Amino acid sequence: MTGLSSSPKPAQAASHSLLADPSPPNTTKDAVHAPMQQKMTAILPCNDLDAAQRFFERLGFTLNDSSWDEYRMLSDGYGGHIHLSPAAEGWLVPGRNPFGLYLHREDVDALATEFASDILEREGVSDKPWGMYEFSLNGPDQTLVRVGWPSRLRRGAQQDVKT
Repeated sequence: MTGLSSSPKPAQAASHSLLADPSPPNTTKDAVHAPMQQKMTAILPCNDLDAAQRFFERLGFTLNDSSWDEYRMLSDGYGGHIHLSPAAEGWLVPGRNPFGLYLHREDVDALATEFASDILEREGVSDKPWGMYEFSLNGPDQTLVRVGWPSRLRRGAQQDVKT
């Protein structure tokens, strides 16, 4: 039949060498050969792109090959993507930033150690009533950035280690 998509069937996709590789593609060159995944990417306006890039690199993001000076595309290798763009002059006022991001990461404790002096909560990383083990940071231009993982998954992993 003509007009049908030529995308690989699920069995074909499972055998694709990029999908079998435990390290996800992180460059545009690799992404061209990998099937497109549905996702959402945050676009964050920033007053200082270099400082914002350094912040997200500390969170484990890397700059993608297709970035350029005035627009930075970063990914964390786990499905997290963020694009950094210049804020229009006077539009983004630090201290009055309405933006927030949530990074779901299993290695919460390692990131909490990396950002220990920057954590907003006095108690540091902790289990929250809404079921997340998390901490909060002021990111670029005081964007709220929360890093967390479901408490139930964390507790389950700890119980498995004890048995």
